[in-house]
Amino acid sequence: MPFYKEININSNTVAYFWKITEDITWFKEKALLNEKSLSRLQTMQSVSHQKGFLAVRMLLQHIDLTDFDLYYDEFGKPHLKVESQMSKVKSQEINNINSKQKHISISHSHEFSCICISNTPVGIDIEKCKEKTLKITSKYMDVSHIENLSVTDKIKKATIIWGIKESIFKLKNEKGISFPNHIFERPFILEDKKGTAQLIFNNNTEDFQFEFDIIEEYAFVCALTI
Repeated sequence: MPFYKEININSNTVAYFWKITEDITWFKEKALLNEKSLSRLQTMQSVSHQKGFLAVRMLLQHIDLTDFDLYYDEFGKPHLKVESQMSKVKSQEINNINSKQKHISISHSHEFSCICISNTPVGIDIEKCKEKTLKITSKYMDVSHIENLSVTDKIKKATIIWGIKESIFKLKNEKGISFPNHIFERPFILEDKKGTAQLIFNNNTEDFQFEFDIIEEYAFVCALTI
């Protein structure tokens, strides 16, 4: 199926989702790619990875942008070119943004690709909720945060917490940030669908807000600066 849905995080931030059901030939015929992306695509061994990469480009095209409006910095973080005609973006929420500088974050996992556009720094993550996530929780989080939950809810919350840390890491994009040692989410319950977290790194403390949702079998997290 083509475009799946959009979620309005706030009046300045919108996330767009693509559920990947098409074959790789369809994507290659439809996605517009710049030369760097074409070269990058050719190095990808996994068809699943190729589809996720191309679905991101289809999401850009869905909001009247293309791969030519996207570039990556030396650390691999995606950016939108300032000169891009953001007024063409279909979402009314994005059209109302007055800021010239637009921020983008990208994520994909198995059947889903997602992009998020905001007028403030943003980081997103989408992950499939899998039981094996519980086996590595001690490596990236305080396991007391998932005590007294059913196995199903433990999997969901552990995946969300990973997404919180991954989203903040992507937003900051600084070498040396550790999930267990530097990023700390404040207590929340699944019904909240939002919360706050801190990054304590290099003698600085920064606060972030996050929102999350379960989309089919996937946990989606969006982190923004406060």
